[in-house]
Amino acid sequence: MLAALTLIAGVGLVFGTPFALKAGFEFFMPLTAALVIAVALVPVLEWLERHRVPSGLAALFCVILFLAIANIAIAAIVVPATDFFSQLPSRLERIQTNLAPVLDLYASLEKSVNRLFRQIASTPPRQPGTAAVSPPSSVLELAATSAPTVIVQVFFAILVVFFFLSGWTKIRRRTITERTSFDGAMATARVIQDVVDDVSAYLGTITIINLALGGAVAVALWMIGMPSPLMWGGIVALLNYVPYFGAVIAALLLAIGGLMTFDDVWVAMIAPAVMYGIHLIEANVITPYVVGHRLTISPLMILVSLSFWGWVWGTAGALLAVPLLIIMQTVLGAAGKPDIAGFLFEHGALVQGKRGRRRWRVGRESDDGEAGADSAVDTGEAAA
Repeated sequence: MLAALTLIAGVGLVFGTPFALKAGFEFFMPLTAALVIAVALVPVLEWLERHRVPSGLAALFCVILFLAIANIAIAAIVVPATDFFSQLPSRLERIQTNLAPVLDLYASLEKSVNRLFRQIASTPPRQPGTAAVSPPSSVLELAATSAPTVIVQVFFAILVVFFFLSGWTKIRRRTITERTSFDGAMATARVIQDVVDDVSAYLGTITIINLALGGAVAVALWMIGMPSPLMWGGIVALLNYVPYFGAVIAALLLAIGGLMTFDDVWVAMIAPAVMYGIHLIEANVITPYVVGHRLTISPLMILVSLSFWGWVWGTAGALLAVPLLIIMQTVLGAAGKPDIAGFLFEHGALVQGKRGRRRWRVGRESDDGEAGADSAVDTGEAAA
């Protein structure tokens, strides 16, 4: 009975948690993002504390450092990207002209595709009827032009990061010292340190690799005459945080940008081809050599994590998928993975149920025999 109740509760928790996380997006997503960012900033906090900087000032410095990096990223990526893609409606005619040979090629292969693409190619571009809006130039301006919910979420996440970092030393000491045994305290300390080391090492290493990738892409795009190469390098570096899919999305965006810029479709395709070639070198040579086997994660688990968190929280979930997977993998590796198969088939009620029914049947037959004997004795006594 206990095993059955545990199984039912576990199944209900597994199936109910994703929908709860998705329904509570406004609360759970900024909280999770803030905790991941705070854990990644813990080494900086500890370095400052070792140099006798008070915890509050060290936490404030970490928050200001993160906001400065975010502000630089917005100024380098969001502002020029907003201005560049706002010109898309006025450049649809050039894109249609560039795509005309490709559309004709596909149209010659299949008549249905021919009608569809010819209708797209012959549709005149629509001019936007709304007035142009100047893009934000900083985090404050972006927050001011965003919805009130986004402002509250950003402010909430910043506060969570600050208070988590300011009380990190006390929280860790209390969590370790409250264990009732020495082995438990050592295991807790090891799990906490492993989580901090793995998350900070992954984010730090991947950030350096992505910045180098973005710089290389920016230089290559500048050499072929692509406008705003720093913007495109920043977009490639940001999307490269999403394994597998990020490079594909960046290549598609570069293809659109190339079609908006150049007059020849084959020249326009040089930009995504160069970017993807550099990405293949980074993904297959540089990243495995730099990261090594310390943070090796199963590709299947990465895909499952990307699909799950992307479904739950969208783009933000896809960016947080790998750090959350590292945290869960580190905790489970130190605390022990749950043996679900052993619980179901060895210690649970599935296998034992058939044996239990057989024992119950034998027991019932023996009980019936004993009851028959007792009744026969009673009958004999009554007859006597």
